[in-house]
Amino acid sequence: MIKLLRTDSDNPDFRTLVALLDTYLSKMDGEEHSFYAQYNKLDKIHHVVVAYDNRKAAGCGAIKTFTSNTAEVKRMYVHPDNRQKGIASLILAELEQWARELKFDNCILETGKRQAEAINLYQKMDYQVIENYGQYSGVENSVCMKKSLSL
Repeated sequence: MIKLLRTDSDNPDFRTLVALLDTYLSKMDGEEHSFYAQYNKLDKIHHVVVAYDNRKAAGCGAIKTFTSNTAEVKRMYVHPDNRQKGIASLILAELEQWARELKFDNCILETGKRQAEAINLYQKMDYQVIENYGQYSGVENSVCMKKSLSL
């Protein structure tokens, strides 16, 4: 049974999963990894979701304030042993619900063009490709997406 925990970036299970994510991304991004890493610091992330499968940390995600009405989805990851169980969808849905509770109207995110599974997840969850925003403007490997949270 999958259980979701709302926590923050000090959670040790979140930090362990993010270390695995960073190792994975360093392989996927290659030489571009250092560019992306600078925007993925864990300091003061107040809205983190960790998924547990039989009490073992299986996946995570977070949201951060991007603008007064938009939250940015960050640090989405599911451990390889737990993939294909719908965990990423559960985490993302919980993050979106939390964003609604915090009065955000939209969620945005950035992922890499090489991360087909992530792009498919976000499209399945009704995210639409948008023009690259902020630090990702003009970055060839980035795909930015947005979802309206209005019900």
